[in-house]
Amino acid sequence: MFEPCQYFNYPIKLTSEKEGGYSVLFPDIPEAITQGDTLEEALAEAEDCLEEAIANRIAMKLDIPMPSKPRKSQHIVTLNVTLAAKAALYLTMRTQKLNNSRLAKRLECDEKEVRRLLDPYYSSKLPRIEHALEVMGQRLSVGLMG
Repeated sequence: MFEPCQYFNYPIKLTSEKEGGYSVLFPDIPEAITQGDTLEEALAEAEDCLEEAIANRIAMKLDIPMPSKPRKSQHIVTLNVTLAAKAALYLTMRTQKLNNSRLAKRLECDEKEVRRLLDPYYSSKLPRIEHALEVMGQRLSVGLMG
């Protein structure tokens, strides 16, 4: 299984550009590239970029890579809680080789509900995702970062 404290907290490479602004690269997610005119804007854009990259990986049924250990000079970008929970559900299903129908049977619900739980753009209720994870032997844990 995956380490809950390490997943969904990705280091970024932040570069000050000669023309002004900052470029942002995610070493662990090559397709995730963005920029911002100010440091604050670049970090905000990085959050959105990470969310879109993870959402796309779920939609395309691709792996979600484990974040590398950040270097001292790197910032960390974290997924929002709901998308992190959906990604955890997605990863757990992949690890256990469960398809939507088999999880729906365990949850005693329609397969459409499982599709919505995995849909990054559908506003799922966190307790329902938590229950689905519990049915698969996992526990959702939320932390606070300053």
